[in-house]
Amino acid sequence: MTTAVIHEPSDEPAKKRRLVSPAPLKRLFPRLRPHLGALGIASVCLILSAAAGLAFPRVVQYLLDAAFVRHDRTVLDRIAVGLFVLFAAQAAFNFVQVYLLSATGERVIAALRKELFARLVRLSPGFYTERRTGELTSRLSTDTTLLQTFLSHQLSELTRQILYLVGGVILLTRTHPQLTATTLAIVPIVVGAGFVFGRLLRRASTGVQDRIAEAMASANEAFTQIRVVQSFTREEEEVRRYDAKLGDAVSAALKRALIRGGFFGIITFVAFGGIVVVLWQGGRLVLSGQLTAGALVGFLLYAFTIAASVGALASLFGSYQEAVGAATRVFELMETRPEVDEPATPERLASPVRGHVRFEDVRFRYSDELPEVLKGVSFEIAPGEVVALVGPSGAGKTTVASLLPRFWDVSSGRITLDGHDVRALALSDLRRAIGLVPQEPTLFSGTVRENIAYAAAGEESRDTTEEEVLAASRAAHAHEFVERLPEGYDTRVGERGVKLSGGQRQRLAIARIFLKDPAVVVLDEATSSLDTESERLVETAMEELLRGRSTLIIAHRLSTVRRADRVLVIDHGEIVEEGTHDALLARDGLYAKLYRYSALAGTEIDA
Repeated sequence: MTTAVIHEPSDEPAKKRRLVSPAPLKRLFPRLRPHLGALGIASVCLILSAAAGLAFPRVVQYLLDAAFVRHDRTVLDRIAVGLFVLFAAQAAFNFVQVYLLSATGERVIAALRKELFARLVRLSPGFYTERRTGELTSRLSTDTTLLQTFLSHQLSELTRQILYLVGGVILLTRTHPQLTATTLAIVPIVVGAGFVFGRLLRRASTGVQDRIAEAMASANEAFTQIRVVQSFTREEEEVRRYDAKLGDAVSAALKRALIRGGFFGIITFVAFGGIVVVLWQGGRLVLSGQLTAGALVGFLLYAFTIAASVGALASLFGSYQEAVGAATRVFELMETRPEVDEPATPERLASPVRGHVRFEDVRFRYSDELPEVLKGVSFEIAPGEVVALVGPSGAGKTTVASLLPRFWDVSSGRITLDGHDVRALALSDLRRAIGLVPQEPTLFSGTVRENIAYAAAGEESRDTTEEEVLAASRAAHAHEFVERLPEGYDTRVGERGVKLSGGQRQRLAIARIFLKDPAVVVLDEATSSLDTESERLVETAMEELLRGRSTLIIAHRLSTVRRADRVLVIDHGEIVEEGTHDALLARDGLYAKLYRYSALAGTEIDA
């Protein structure tokens, strides 16, 4: 119920029809409107190029007739020169057409990638429980690359081959066979040119893929740490960071488009220019009486054009199917609506936020097929109060923590912040008021400074001063170990902070919260996986963090529970006990049982 769902057709015939239907590809066309000028020029160049190709066999016939029938050397030379001019023009048309279509395709798909990424980064964490990150990055990279290839090359090639096929059939019927063609001598030249430019294209393509891979790595990092992104309301910053990397990829791709355009133009000129040379030489042989022929060459060339078009269209059909499938998958994601969405008319939180939190008869289940996780949970956290939530594993503690910042929405009941239903608040306002310190802190692969400053901007980007970063670091007791790092605050922490210990990562996560300065803090078992020394430092940092803030502690350590003003005991999704630490021990209920178990275990309070 809380998970975004993509609806798939269930009947197989419908899937087969959808595979070959152009409908998904039609959704690309509105994105082409800003590029209609370039597309118009490319279309004209494509038609002129195809016309030049179809005119070639007919001109060849005139050339040979001039040689064999009229025996006019002057006309022969003029036609040969005219053919060179014709195919030089065709090479220019091909260059312009290929470059413009390639550049347009790159720009359109870059914009589509940005739009898709912006859509995905705003979907709730529930969506990511149903989708593998690798699948999403594949759709963002591989599928969009297929669409880019379709727009930049396959669509124009499909049009070109249709023009060749139709025009060839019409002109073939008007041609009479008179001469046998001998044009295979140009093959080594074409192969040589293909070898030289092929190496340039491969090198350029590698650069493009590297840039795209960097952009995909940025996107993958945002997906795998979506709670951190959304908790600090950094969706817009992630989109900007991804867009910047896409800009590098587009620049590299435009260089590749220049090479591709030059390659296509030169191959066109060399191939047809070589044929001109062969036929011109054959015409001279005719003048000397060594050869006899007529319009047969034209006939054979048209036949060759038709055969080549048929083969190319067969190959392009497979590529077309791949493009349709890619478009279907991409636009399915684009149509996915987040279950946790912005209210149409959001209410505004008063400033400063007091941090008064209430859960009112909250029920929740992750999907209709699963049992309820929370069953009528009601409690409140007064401004500045520290409340601990304890209970056996699987009792629903972390679910409570996830509902407050609206990573999921309640199934029934409501949660309020300062009297406002959280569903009526703008997500950015709500999440700016809440600081989340998870059990497993997540860092990005940048520097220590960048990881701390990540908390500052939110939706309204601003520069974070060095003093603010240092103050947050000192408050979290992180400054001491950061100064000992090789490059201090400029030290790169590695993907997910792998270069730091668990305690160091946790203190940087707490430093973020100090910098964010929220009214409400949620500690989700923030010290459960730390050693004793790291726990002591983190506990000291948390004492300062919680001062004057409304706090919900998902309790795991005894020291954390004792710090709380009030303890809530949850079991099977219901609050079964409530009171102070001493009062609950005296009641000798579930809390006392968990306490005795933790005393035997040494540190932990949940079972």
